[in-house]
Amino acid sequence: MAQAKTADPSDGVPVEKKTGVGGVFGDALFSGTTWFLSILLIATLFAVFASLVVESWPAIDKFGFGFIASQEWDPVSEIFGAWPAIVGTLVTSLIALIIGVPISFGIAIYITDIAPKRVGTVLARMIELMAGIPSIIFGMWGLFVLAPFMARHVQPGIIDFFSGIPVLGTLFGPPPIGIGVFTAGLVLALMVIPLITSVMRDVFTSIPTVAREAAYGVGCTRWEVVRLVLIPYGRIGLLGGIILGLGRALGETMAVTFVIGNAHNLSASLFMPGTTISATIANEFTEATGTMYPASLMYLGVILFLITIVVLIISRLLTRSQTA
Repeated sequence: MAQAKTADPSDGVPVEKKTGVGGVFGDALFSGTTWFLSILLIATLFAVFASLVVESWPAIDKFGFGFIASQEWDPVSEIFGAWPAIVGTLVTSLIALIIGVPISFGIAIYITDIAPKRVGTVLARMIELMAGIPSIIFGMWGLFVLAPFMARHVQPGIIDFFSGIPVLGTLFGPPPIGIGVFTAGLVLALMVIPLITSVMRDVFTSIPTVAREAAYGVGCTRWEVVRLVLIPYGRIGLLGGIILGLGRALGETMAVTFVIGNAHNLSASLFMPGTTISATIANEFTEATGTMYPASLMYLGVILFLITIVVLIISRLLTRSQTA
């Protein structure tokens, strides 16, 4: 056992510090293992992307970047375009965030700063349980409960309210059929709310109590404390929770497939059926025959992969700008 003497700053008396061979070997083994796992993760990511590109190469070679802008989807003629699926993916995710983020923010504030401790604990556990519900359950509920309710009680009123108003009258235009892009966005909102709420609650909980007390001590109202203390302190974590919810919404498959209508066409009305990238792949992969059809579906997978990467890069840049 090697002995290394170091000086004790308290009394100047040399003390012995043991640095065994086993400790050195353990450190090297731990560092090497973590390095290997990090490289393995990166290599796996590149391998997945490479396999998607290889499998989709016939479609990439035939359609090129025109595949992204094309709206035609005709398996019989082997003519494919991704634009309706891309638009559907982005619009449903945007609807989910517009609805889900304010609700998640309000729930997180209520749990951490307003509700009694026992009530807040119960609500937090319920939110966590809701996050664990399988997506197919949300899809079945959306198809058999939410869609008929929307068609009978919600969409007719919205259509009448916005009728004749430029842009909004078209955006929320008839017919009230229940299933469609807007309903899919609602289901996605319900799915991302527990995830975003949990992150926001953790962010608000981690903010020092003294910051709240100081704000209340100088006469701030509750809203001023939220606006001037909680949001500035936790803005990076809040942004991270929103991006996490966006990632969940972009890649969701089964719940959206049940309620979006799965139509490869674009409509100005959010109440009309549409499709997303993941829903298209899930619906049609089992029946894709030949070479071009499955390659086009894999091409959609490449596009979804790139969209997700771009979203993560943007979130990273936003986070970095907030810390600068």
